Amino acid sequence: MSGASSSDTNGAKNYFVNFNQDTTSLAVGGKSGYKLFSLASVDNLEQIYSNATEDSCIVERLFSSSLVAVVSLAAPRKLKVCHFKKGTEICNYSYSNTILGVKLNRARLVVCLEESLYIHNIRDMRVLHTIRDTPANPTGLCALSSNSENCYLGYPGSSSVGEVQIFDAMNLNAKIMIHAHDSPLAALAFSPNGLRVATASEKGTVIRVFSVTDGTKLFEFRRGVKRCVSISCLSFSMCGQFLSCSSNTETIHVFKLEEPKDSPRKSVDESGWMGYLSTYLPTQVTDVFTQGRAFASAYLPFAGVKNVISIVFIQDGLRLLVATEDGVLYIYNFDSNEGGDLQLYKKFQLEDLGSNHTDGETKTDKDSPSSEAPGAGLLGSYAGIVKGNPSGRMSESDKLREMAQATEVPPKDAFQFADDQEYPPLTQTSDVD
Repeated sequence: MSGASSSDTNGAKNYFVNFNQDTTSLAVGGKSGYKLFSLASVDNLEQIYSNATEDSCIVERLFSSSLVAVVSLAAPRKLKVCHFKKGTEICNYSYSNTILGVKLNRARLVVCLEESLYIHNIRDMRVLHTIRDTPANPTGLCALSSNSENCYLGYPGSSSVGEVQIFDAMNLNAKIMIHAHDSPLAALAFSPNGLRVATASEKGTVIRVFSVTDGTKLFEFRRGVKRCVSISCLSFSMCGQFLSCSSNTETIHVFKLEEPKDSPRKSVDESGWMGYLSTYLPTQVTDVFTQGRAFASAYLPFAGVKNVISIVFIQDGLRLLVATEDGVLYIYNFDSNEGGDLQLYKKFQLEDLGSNHTDGETKTDKDSPSSEAPGAGLLGSYAGIVKGNPSGRMSESDKLREMAQATEVPPKDAFQFADDQEYPPLTQTSDVD
């Protein structure tokens, strides 16, 4: 799911907000650093970590692990990968242009620039592939499946129409180009299993879901008929049964992904007065009757503020979560059987949480020697250790053994992201061309 952020143009406080891949935590970044919150409870929002050393405009946590990717406003071309529980920087990379988006799963880390994408092997941060000269993508729109087995990357295939390029990030080859909309893309999201992709265009009235395997259109939903609606987020529920959508209006729409008992197209074309009308009315008109409508809706007390959304099971039921760029988390109760208008259950002001709490884990990163070659990843640092460079807090043999285990294919004993003892406390710098 994509993060929401905005520049501070009128004195208001704006934050980067984003859920991790399974919506177990919320990342909030801003001018005073970043914080991570646990989403294990709907009654209390527990702060997991706070780093107030530098401004942060992108913060992406890998599931419930200690691995976090961070980009700062002061250095928007540099990506830092950190072990936040140890307060250590594992490595950092500099790119040729501003980083607009970072996506990661357990196999890959993708960095999106305006006209290129870099695909890293997350286990050693080597650059495996570069997709150059992509259509202009000034918002950094892209999506990476959280499922490592169906490890697909989606990004705009055109800047003039709504084409989605699906790229196999595991086997490093283009898979399929899907013509999703006539207008340029505004939002993308993969289903939890990675086999479906949801799309919305800049027009913002119709949302479509396609099969990643062959590009078949599986569902079509109508968000509304208003023009000039900007879709800010699409998100599949973790169960894969629902698709939520937010825009610059105050309404959050939730659609149910279920096949009707009778084909909608069949009911239109072959039966009753709709069949009669479909003979004489334009396709665009009859399509309106066949598009699915929202199963449920939630209403925010504002419009025009970007946000990220997610539907997840917390404690004893499904919840719709909405985190806004002005630092508020809304939690709505969600009835998967009834739908309808969702009731607000809880509201959290994120700035107020943990303001007097320090966990003692925030440390200022120190400068360290650069690796020997651009794009060398962690391997470059280990090579430097062999040549007698500073070895940090781990012995050379321990680091080399851990690296060798992590880089086996398939890895014999790769880094365990949820284990505090994993990921060497190592700082390394590389430039990516």
